[in-house]
Amino acid sequence: MVLEHLFPEDWLEKKGRYAFILGLLYAFIGIVIAKFLFPGDPALVAVAFTSLLLLPELYKIFSIEERQESMEQKVSFGALWKDDVEVVKIYFFLFIGILLVYAMGTIVMPEMQANNLFREQLEIRFGQGFTGQAVSDVFDGNLFFDLLSNNFMVLMACFIMALLTGDGAIFLITWNASVWGTIFGLTAKNAAAFTGSAPYVIFIGIMFIVFCHMIIEALSYFLAAISGSIISKDVILEKFASERFMEVFFFNLYLFGFALVALLVGALVETVVLIMELPILAFAIVLIVFLAIFLLAKYFILPLEMRGNHFLNNLFLYFYAFFIALGIMAVLGLPDFGLGTLSYQEIIKTSYAALG
Repeated sequence: MVLEHLFPEDWLEKKGRYAFILGLLYAFIGIVIAKFLFPGDPALVAVAFTSLLLLPELYKIFSIEERQESMEQKVSFGALWKDDVEVVKIYFFLFIGILLVYAMGTIVMPEMQANNLFREQLEIRFGQGFTGQAVSDVFDGNLFFDLLSNNFMVLMACFIMALLTGDGAIFLITWNASVWGTIFGLTAKNAAAFTGSAPYVIFIGIMFIVFCHMIIEALSYFLAAISGSIISKDVILEKFASERFMEVFFFNLYLFGFALVALLVGALVETVVLIMELPILAFAIVLIVFLAIFLLAKYFILPLEMRGNHFLNNLFLYFYAFFIALGIMAVLGLPDFGLGTLSYQEIIKTSYAALG
């Protein structure tokens, strides 16, 4: 393949944010190729092409990690964790880039064209398709266990595919990014058509609400994929049952355990978000205020050596702000502060109404 040779080998590892651009670019190229070569059913083909374009980049990244580990005299959990954090960042930015391409594509394209191009993604909305489940049923029943069981199946698929193929889990990660991007984009588009609002404004509002649980769930898939991929390569590179083999193997089992914890937290947060009638604008204002306070404290108050702490990463600061905002809104009784009562649940319902 030619595209991966355009970038230095350590380009993504040193500058994980470049992965965002790569996610945007490759997702767009994958959609365009699938549209022209397979116009009848381009949805899965677009995901496959995007994954194929990303595989050489991921192979280079994991090759770098393998060389670094092989040069270390003794494997430590700290060193392995530091290496894996960088890979998680790359997966994160790739994921966001792909999601935005699919979301913007769904919003911008005419309805008939979007329904054809992203048909497979749209058919699994809430696991039931557009018409297979009443809107009220989405919020009833054993919602937490339904979400958890569905997400667990995806996590296990990522782990097993990575274990068997090394980097093959990128297909499922790309698929999930495309599904979430398409669903959120179409939900915003339909709700906007029903309410007369701008679809981009509603999409931003949706992201304020869902970004936390979406990223926690995606994080569980990233960790499962990394765990399976490293175990797969460890079997080949290290002497079986050697001390080094067992250290790497058990570290990646712990990593898989963290993936399960993240999956549980993500399903719990998603359940709360779907049940609570959170006014989007009011919630967004509270969240932004606390996030701004945390960012100002990080960059203007904390010593320079503390800013590199993984738990003070800007994404973690967002999580802290999200949970504080959620707690404040719950304690105050979900006030709208005069900014409007539009909630995520109403957006979902108006999106369904627009389809009718």
